[in-house]
Amino acid sequence: MPAKVDKILRCAIYTRKSTDHGLELEFNSLDAQREACEAYIKSQASVGWHALPARYDDPVYSGGNLDRPAVQKLLKDIEDGLVDVVVVYKIDRLTRSLADFAKLVEIFDAKSVSFVAITQQFNTTTSMGRLTLNVLLSFAQFERELASERVRDKVAASRKKGKWTGGTTPLGYETRDKRLVVNPAEAQIVRFIFNRYLQLKSFQKLIGDLNSKSIVTKRRAVTGGLAGGIPFSYGPLAYLLKNRTYLGETGHAGKWFPGEHEAIVDRVAFETVQQLLKKNSEGRTGRRERAGALLTGLIYDDRGNRMSPSYSVKNGIRYPFYVSSALLRGRKDKAGSVGRLPSTDLEADVVIGVRKRLPADACESNTPRELLEHFVDRITVHSQEVVITLKPQDHAQPETIKLAWSPPRRKEPRAVQDHGPDMDSSGPDPQLVQAIVRAHCWLDLLRNGTFDTVEDLAQSIGMHPKFIRSRIHLAYLSPELTKTFLSRAPHRSTTLGQILAGVAPHWTEQSRHLERA
Repeated sequence: MPAKVDKILRCAIYTRKSTDHGLELEFNSLDAQREACEAYIKSQASVGWHALPARYDDPVYSGGNLDRPAVQKLLKDIEDGLVDVVVVYKIDRLTRSLADFAKLVEIFDAKSVSFVAITQQFNTTTSMGRLTLNVLLSFAQFERELASERVRDKVAASRKKGKWTGGTTPLGYETRDKRLVVNPAEAQIVRFIFNRYLQLKSFQKLIGDLNSKSIVTKRRAVTGGLAGGIPFSYGPLAYLLKNRTYLGETGHAGKWFPGEHEAIVDRVAFETVQQLLKKNSEGRTGRRERAGALLTGLIYDDRGNRMSPSYSVKNGIRYPFYVSSALLRGRKDKAGSVGRLPSTDLEADVVIGVRKRLPADACESNTPRELLEHFVDRITVHSQEVVITLKPQDHAQPETIKLAWSPPRRKEPRAVQDHGPDMDSSGPDPQLVQAIVRAHCWLDLLRNGTFDTVEDLAQSIGMHPKFIRSRIHLAYLSPELTKTFLSRAPHRSTTLGQILAGVAPHWTEQSRHLERA
């Protein structure tokens, strides 16, 4: 008469195989592992062991990590209390990583789950059993690392001989019998891209040109369908133009060797492109620090595109601006209502707007750059306003600051217009008010010691010192004129330059100068 079993122990059998070799057989390695485990469980039937019908099989998965479907399913069932014992053929079937094994043992212990390797008798509930398991796992991990090194050495040796060892097939080629073979239609596209870049000398123009001709990235088969076939953006285009595979070379660890495949681009054209790429990239590194791009990482257009700092040079003078990433990718239709805008005035307006909202001690103890980094979460540019979202303080709801603003029009004279005799109805000139407020703000920053020099102030807010020196004179306007300009426009058409020139040392002279202007 069989002995009475006090408790049924539910046993989950886990199996794994690293490669697909032999998996097509009717009785493969996974079946052999499971059969051996089932036989062992039957031998323990007297103590209540019972094999669960659910299969936990991981075919073609490495034991170097736990990112395996069957392992995750097993851990979930353990978490749900459906498993009492985990049974494997050998310990390295479950994992080859000592760190991962430590995690698994912790999970097993938390749920009172035992672990058994049928060809290696261990008991994880004892310290000696844990020690023995850790020693074996150390050797398993060592074996895995040796195998990885052998694979890396084989790949390196193959690349040095010019062989294609796999990876993403570049546009212009296709893979046949583990070799790269030229695809004539795609190769023609690659040559066109190289030649077109030499003609246009601009990524932005090239992307727009490729999009207008419906030239897209390479389509390739992946699990579950196709990938690629999308419009070119900066990253893929730069990778293509720098890819020495098109010279008939293979690369490994930053070094390039003559390859077995045929070149698509001639060396002269390729090297000319590299020189042009290098020339166009000069001066962009560290642009934020040099150009004082205060809003980098914070500013977006009203369609959610990040705006990046850039600049143009005319007559030796650099003009900084922000440009929508949609325009940089050649997708003008995806850009917001303002795709490109000068940075100087906008940065000053944002800093002034934030300073007005924050406490005085915060403004005095932080430079403008620190002020934005500490307190501003996001800046969104609309066609008629700039919305500044502040970071929440003390678990409060985030606040927003709305600045009435519009990008300056090209070739528009910076003048105070004549609104006729009815001055009060016209209101103050926005540009003049903005200039006066900024001048007083700059003067306060210099007076209270926040900045020692105009140069320090200019570097902090991203403006040229000459610009600040030319505008800060507005802080010395007489109280009468300041009140007039802040309440209503001047009584006649007067340019901002004439007002600046009229800031004389004596207030009485200021009024006379403006009357003569």
